[in-house]
Formats: sequence, structure tokens, C-alpha cells
Amino acid sequence: MIGKLFRIGFMAMLHAVFSLSVAAAPGPDKPAFGPPVEHARLLGALQLQGEVFHVQGLALGGSRLWVTSVDHRTRKAWLHEFERANGRFVRRLELTDGARYHPGGLSLSGGSIWVPVAEMKANSSAVLVEIDAHTLHVRRRIAVADHIGCVAASGRTLVAGNWDSRLLYVFDLVRGVPVQVVPNPSATHYQDMKFANGQLVAGGNTGWLSGTVDWIDLQTMTLTRSIKAGSVGTLRPFGRGGPYSGEGMAIEGRDLYFVPEDGPSRVFHFQLDA
Repeated sequence: MIGKLFRIGFMAMLHAVFSLSVAAAPGPDKPAFGPPVEHARLLGALQLQGEVFHVQGLALGGSRLWVTSVDHRTRKAWLHEFERANGRFVRRLELTDGARYHPGGLSLSGGSIWVPVAEMKANSSAVLVEIDAHTLHVRRRIAVADHIGCVAASGRTLVAGNWDSRLLYVFDLVRGVPVQVVPNPSATHYQDMKFANGQLVAGGNTGWLSGTVDWIDLQTMTLTRSIKAGSVGTLRPFGRGGPYSGEGMAIEGRDLYFVPEDGPSRVFHFQLDA
């Protein structure tokens, strides 16, 4: 299993090794390790303005987009808001909760943004934070006795993945409790997930430079579709070089969006062939 901490450490090592030869590194829009995203074409990339740290998740809604990131140096969790049209920074909210400073993949549902904030270790604890998307005021918190790294919310249902998404928790948000726990039907370590057309769509990594986006049937919790994601293709600066699907991911119809890079970050826009 590839844990998040080991992957972060590996990327730091890559940065050190290649810091003397960045001039020879491949360009940011020319992936060096296979196709960018299988069965999809890249339409463009939006530069996000303002300070962003180690990116964790992405959510889209109307004229806004939100990104979660963790500042490892200060051990703080952040939710950042941007204008979707131009990437202009709007505001941010600190979500640090004591030892819990890891904000994960997030989800927008019914005017609420759901963000898990967890301890930075497996088998630990987390809190599911419901935030008003308009005011960024916290509406409620749900404690969970496990590390939660990503969530997808729709109506009264929320699905959450623990460390590397080995387990998927299905929550009833009216009662605020998990009603089902199932093993991940894929070997992919999901980092961000969303509901789309009645299915769970989840993105994550399968290796240092590769990942997938998977479609999961909610009734049977079985895999119905999977596409491969290649590497962003540049080793500069720190945090770049992993798979497109390795961190923030969102989907709207046939449009896939990824934020695989630490700050300064970009939102990559792909369109699925079908």
C-alpha cells in the first residue's frame, strides 16, 4: 500500500534530486509519463491565484470553486475559495481542529460544503465539517473514529473514504451516523470523490506517477468503469509530478477537473470522449 505520508516524502526526494536540472524537465503541459487521462482530452488549465499549500480536494459550484489544502509547516487545514471564471482568490477558512489538520477531498451538496478534517495518520480520528457555501460559516460537525480523507455528499447520504480509502463509510446525514462500511472495490487510493448521475465517481493514485478515475454503483458498491490517469509530467516545483487524479477532482457531466499540484496550483479541465 502506498500511504499518503510516503508519497509526500517521495515527492520531496524527487524535488531534491532534480532541483539541479529543472531546465531539462518536461514542460507543465507536456506529460512525460504516458497519456494525461485515458478516453479524455485536455481543454485547458486555470491558474489559481493566492496562496495554496499541499492540495487535497476540489469542489465546483456556480461561479465559485473551492480547494482544500494542508500547510504541513504550520500544521493548519485550509478551505480556499476562488472565482471559477478567472481563478481570482476570494477568501479562505481555517479548519484546523487541534491534532486534526488534514482537510481531505470535499463535496458540495444542497448549499453545504462537506470537508473531512483528520489527524495525519491512519486509524486515527476525524470530523466531518458542514460549511455554508455562501457564508463559509460552519453549520455542524460529525465526529468519526477513523482517519477520513475524502467525502462525497448528496441529499442525506455521504460516502467517506478512510486512509487511502481502504474502507468506504456510508453515512446517513440526518442521523449523523455511518450505516454501512464496505471495502474499496478498487485498488486505487481515492483522494477525492463526487456523486454523479447516481454513481460514485472517485479519483486517486495507484502509484507515484499513475492513477485512475473510477465509477462505482452505489447499490452494489461495485466498480462499473475505470479510466487511467497519467502524470502531470514535471518535477518542479515540489508537489508536481504525480498523477492528474492524485489529489483534487470534480466532475460535471462529461467534464473532469483536476488539481494535482501544490501551490501555485492549476485546475486542469478534461472532457471525456463519452
